[in-house]
Amino acid sequence: MIKENNIITAISTPAGMGGIAIIRLSGKGCIELTDTVFKAQNNKKLSAQQPNTIHFGSIIKDDAVLDDVLISIFKAPHSFTGEDTVEISCHGSIYIQQNILQLLLSKGATLARPGEFTQRAFLNGRMDLSQAESVADLISSSSAASHRLAMNQMRGGFSNKLVELRTELLNFTSLIELELDFSEEDVEFANRERLKEIAYDIYLHINKLADSFSVGNAVKNGIPVAIIGETNAGKSTLLNLLLHEEKAIVSDIHGTTRDVIEDTINIQGLTFRLIDTAGIRDASDEIETIGIERTFKKLAQASIVLWITDVSSSDEHINDLAEKILPSIKNQKLILVFNKVDTISAERKKNKEQLLLDEIPDRIFISAKYEQGVKELEGFLVKTANIPEICEHDIIVTNVRHYEALQNALTAIKRVIDGLDLNLSGDFLAQDIRECMHYLGEITGEISTDEILGNIFSKFCIGK
Repeated sequence: MIKENNIITAISTPAGMGGIAIIRLSGKGCIELTDTVFKAQNNKKLSAQQPNTIHFGSIIKDDAVLDDVLISIFKAPHSFTGEDTVEISCHGSIYIQQNILQLLLSKGATLARPGEFTQRAFLNGRMDLSQAESVADLISSSSAASHRLAMNQMRGGFSNKLVELRTELLNFTSLIELELDFSEEDVEFANRERLKEIAYDIYLHINKLADSFSVGNAVKNGIPVAIIGETNAGKSTLLNLLLHEEKAIVSDIHGTTRDVIEDTINIQGLTFRLIDTAGIRDASDEIETIGIERTFKKLAQASIVLWITDVSSSDEHINDLAEKILPSIKNQKLILVFNKVDTISAERKKNKEQLLLDEIPDRIFISAKYEQGVKELEGFLVKTANIPEICEHDIIVTNVRHYEALQNALTAIKRVIDGLDLNLSGDFLAQDIRECMHYLGEITGEISTDEILGNIFSKFCIGK
């Protein structure tokens, strides 16, 4: 990708009105450009000031003061982008923000594309591609766990491990290719058994990183939890209770939930994506039938399934429902939630505890209406999710692009191992080693294309 030398600018704070807003500029000459619209209180030019300093003064438009501001200046290469950078902190009025932005554009700056500041940081060597992607993850982090993973990746934890693996592969292929150079002399520079050990060790490390994606994806995007059950079992009441808002319509009329309703909740630092679904029953209404079909589709996508049933239902009725639900449960973890426990006696509750459903050992009793057992259910969800405690230096893959590259690298290194077992020629082995290095390099951006970079940075917010 060709670097552009133009000055870019954008509002870096969220759209709307607030106490303050920040307008950012980056590129050679951006400090001098800002001087044309800024009058410092001490009458000194920004271009004459020391880097990493803050200056108070006014933005002037048409010989009138538009706003009193603080301006931070950073000089290349010691800035986020690696270029000269200016950050203008102004009052949060939308009118002020837009007028300052338009003023900078009129002086020759260009409106930044989504992610262009971070893209320049990557292109200027301030961070590799996986670190750049973690910036977006950090901004969107919604839990302690996702924040911790994004911070670790942004600081280079994942990148450092990939550099280690690529260095091992480089040493590996150097030995193989050195043998090829002296093939006529029949010289062996590396013991094949030792090469197998090295290749297998690399395979194990890449496989460990790839396996971590299931945990990383759950932490980053939330653990999907499908709430299913018959009509009027209390699914929507429970959803509203967990979310602390009236998200779903609650009614005594059967079949009021006809479409999927989704929202997220944070429990003990983990994000859960709750999915309320249409009640399961024999429906004659075409729209309700479509809703029930969607219920079973969402059930297949969930990691955890909460089957909500009325505790007063007969054992026969629960068993009939189990025959409809259990065939759709594959690898999901199923929790049977007996609702409306406030309506039955202690003896009848004990009978339900002993209900023989061998496929569902996990069960809990609640009253969504009276908020009984809900905290216990939240704890049960965290326990069932079984997400290992994430430490500061844990390397966990959270990005689909990284996961796919690791899978391709695994395939390549597996061919190397098989080739060593079959005593294949070194030129075949070297090709597979280079392919493995290629896919690892795709993650960090050592090997990239304009299309890949454009796709990645287009998903960033403007101003970052």
